Amino acid sequence: MSPEFEQEFLRQRSTNIHELSNNPVRVLVQSAMWIDGAHWLPYAVLYTVFHAQAERWLGTLRWLTVCVAAHVLATLISEGALLRAVNEGMAPHSALNTLDIGVSYALAGVVAVLTYRIAEPWRYLYLAVVLGVYCLPLTSTPTFTDLGHFVSVLIGLGCYPLVRGRGRQWNPKETVAALRR
Repeated sequence: MSPEFEQEFLRQRSTNIHELSNNPVRVLVQSAMWIDGAHWLPYAVLYTVFHAQAERWLGTLRWLTVCVAAHVLATLISEGALLRAVNEGMAPHSALNTLDIGVSYALAGVVAVLTYRIAEPWRYLYLAVVLGVYCLPLTSTPTFTDLGHFVSVLIGLGCYPLVRGRGRQWNPKETVAALRR
């Protein structure tokens, strides 16, 4: 694709306010199928590692529920916040057509729900890192995307009822001991 065609192609699949207003279901589904070309490798690696672990642990239906909940709810909340900022004059009108695509909200939700897969006390260290990674951007120059990622983490953590009793928790100490043998 030429850069111009690519931008238009992705913009039509973006969960920006303009597209959400015209066809919300279509863009919520299609936006999750694309990633920003400049950042595809880190997302591909993270997606593969975290989603594979989550799907194996939770099963496909529960894993998909976490992904969809994080993607859809975080998109609606972050775009709602952006719309409010535009209406209050805190963001430019052009923000209504911002390019917003990708699986990063689903990924953040899955990363968060995996907190419950880890045995205590390691769980709290993992949770601190997750919260640090997703909270830190909100403290400097927050964007609607940063808000969406943080909301996705909260949604993933809120999915505890889906994961309760889902088998044995992973204990890093046992893994290290097994590797030493």
